[in-house]
Amino acid sequence: MMLHKQSVKALDAQSARFQSYINSSEKQKSLYKRTLLIVSISQILGGAGLAAGVTVGALLAKQMLGTDAFAGLPSALLTFGSAGAALLVGRLSQAFGRRTGLTVGFMLGGLGAIGVILAAIINSVFLLFTSLLVYGAGSATNLQARYAGTDLANKKQRATAISITMVFTTFGAVAGPNLVNVMGDFALSIGVPSLAGPFILGAAAYILAGTVLFIMLRPDPLVIARTIQALNQESSNIGQLESTEHTENKRGIIVGATIMILTQMVMVAVMTMTPVHMMHHGHDLGAVGLVIGFHIGAMYLPSLVTGALIDKLGRTVMAIASGITLHLAGLIAAFAPGDSMVLMVIALSLLGLGWNIGLISGTALIIDSTNTSTRAKTQGTVDVLIALSGATGGAMSGIIVAGSSYLTLSLVGGILSLLLIPVVIWSRGVRK
Repeated sequence: MMLHKQSVKALDAQSARFQSYINSSEKQKSLYKRTLLIVSISQILGGAGLAAGVTVGALLAKQMLGTDAFAGLPSALLTFGSAGAALLVGRLSQAFGRRTGLTVGFMLGGLGAIGVILAAIINSVFLLFTSLLVYGAGSATNLQARYAGTDLANKKQRATAISITMVFTTFGAVAGPNLVNVMGDFALSIGVPSLAGPFILGAAAYILAGTVLFIMLRPDPLVIARTIQALNQESSNIGQLESTEHTENKRGIIVGATIMILTQMVMVAVMTMTPVHMMHHGHDLGAVGLVIGFHIGAMYLPSLVTGALIDKLGRTVMAIASGITLHLAGLIAAFAPGDSMVLMVIALSLLGLGWNIGLISGTALIIDSTNTSTRAKTQGTVDVLIALSGATGGAMSGIIVAGSSYLTLSLVGGILSLLLIPVVIWSRGVRK
């Protein structure tokens, strides 16, 4: 009884604090647009930080270890670190709001990048691997930021809201790989190994992203949405947001998570070993950066179109499109001549596009299937599974290539992507 009274008092205090937003649909719309803008700015910075590690992580490990067999390990460590951070960011967001969770996550990513730089300077493999785990927090946070833009969106806006925040990641994500040589030269000029140069960019980008969110994400969109929903449950006359389901759709959560897990595993596995595959066929670091730049651009740039299509055509229809696109990417990567830049660009671009469609459709399903009282916690848990699937793909990719070939890895990825079709068939009972 005492706890109930305390909960009511807390809700009353919170509602009084945000009364102007609760009573005004116009202020809610304004906050929704402002949140999208702030998150989009952080995504530009976060994208640059994410791309830096993806581009040279495997090459740095290969240089320090002297073997290809563990070239996929950095990607695995990044994604294992991402898994832990996803849980942390989700729990912090649930307890204190998006601002706190996202700020902490990006700052940890920046700290990890600094650790990687130090590891390269002193040639410490242990510090490198430890720092890559922490650095993974940045990619987890960059991914979870997509949820912040949906807190005040209605069901018909959700995929589009996700896509708006993701498309801005393109600017940083494409710039990052194409600054590899520049940052490498800068690193050498200050006495740091060349391959650690992109992590200097990563550290600055993640720390700036966290700073932007900490300063500007006020009031917190999740806190506002949660307050409105709680008050709507008390009285239908309070709040202006469109009513949503107040119970979780567990089947929808399972399907959305499965879509994202499969697309993440396939994308990370093929992407991780592509730089090593290209270097074996005579491509230089600039060419690798160009291909990865196209890949990451395709992961984010089509978002405005794919998000609108997902809202219009439905989540499950577009999930099938994701599986087919990833399958084509695997086939092209498998059979393309190793010295063909054009085919590698096409394969990696399709890989990014397939991931994009799967991520947005799966994310929209998760949001549709949860409510604001538990949403952030559920989202964090799902993102843990996504990160672990990426870690599995990254860890296995190097082993598969070392034991067989890049062709085998790409074919396996293409076949796995087709599993999305039976998942979608099973999910037909889930409301679109």
